[in-house]
Amino acid sequence: RPGHLVARFGGDEFAILLEDTPLPTALLIVERILAVTAAPVALGSAEVVIHTSIGLAPSRGGHTTPDQLLAEADAAMYAAKARGSHCFNVFEPAMRVASENRSRVRSELEQALARGEFRVHYQPIVDVRSGAHLGVEALVRWAHPERGLLRPSAFIDHAEASGQITAIGGWVLDTACKATAELPPGSHISVNVSARQLQQPDLVEVVARALQASGLPAHRLVLEITETATVADIDGAITRLEELKSLGLQLALDDFGTGYSPLSYLRRFPVDYLKIDRSFVRGIARDEADRAIVRGVLDMAHALGLKAIAEGVEKVEQLEVLSQLGCDLGQGYLWMRPARLSALPGWRLPEPRQAPSQQGGVTDLGTWAT
Repeated sequence: RPGHLVARFGGDEFAILLEDTPLPTALLIVERILAVTAAPVALGSAEVVIHTSIGLAPSRGGHTTPDQLLAEADAAMYAAKARGSHCFNVFEPAMRVASENRSRVRSELEQALARGEFRVHYQPIVDVRSGAHLGVEALVRWAHPERGLLRPSAFIDHAEASGQITAIGGWVLDTACKATAELPPGSHISVNVSARQLQQPDLVEVVARALQASGLPAHRLVLEITETATVADIDGAITRLEELKSLGLQLALDDFGTGYSPLSYLRRFPVDYLKIDRSFVRGIARDEADRAIVRGVLDMAHALGLKAIAEGVEKVEQLEVLSQLGCDLGQGYLWMRPARLSALPGWRLPEPRQAPSQQGGVTDLGTWAT
């Protein structure tokens, strides 16, 4: 409308200036924007879904500078993103703290890689029935000089939003591939690839260089792609996965069941593993609904010729059910927390006195909870 200004602010962010507009009217405009952007966009033969988050910041007359207004709208937008797709939030003073923290973390991240502050920890991936270690997953940690060792939940979202994830992810890939020299022959190493990395035009070349520099045979590398990373452009993601697969490596679809991708596309994903999200594994021993979901995922995976990996296995009772249902592999605190590669125990856990099966359960907790 006259008096309204729409501009691309940077990257995938846009700013809209509504002059002389009361909040109720601004909210109506926001709802229209969300409705329009929620509709799938046809790009050739593919449909792309745009996920929109909006933050509103009202001016306070002459008491608000343009920079303050944009910063407050930005803070409200990130609060909306935290609520999920197609949401909006109106700025509140408490959001300023979160915004300042976000700016501080991003600034520190810019220097962290150059200063060598990142670490890679490894968690075993275990055969559910035999206890044999078949590989490890590489998990990044940030050795922050003031806050100590930080898990990815403290910084990965910031790295993803700022684009720094590509440099961090590339470093993790290089480090993990080189570390395989210390792994037993035949064991594989799994490395996560973020949504932004999946969109890298040169991702295939980056992976190929990491394999060549480390001397790691491609079939021993597993790249883990989250299901949510494929949802926005499923056809484009399939093309990129096929390009990666052509290198000879393996692929895993991570956090399966949480990304809402159409099941009809699953058979087109050139993946070797499905990783069952920990939210379903958590209640599997006591919740029939979770057990039914896991059983369905396992049946589907095996029908497609895929192996299933259960994440977040922490209790013997969960392990028993997974074994009864025919799950192939597991990963979680029951075996070991992520640690430096030198801290990993032998690559085969002691055999339990009674292996988990439909006829009997695990009788020696100490055998499994090493």
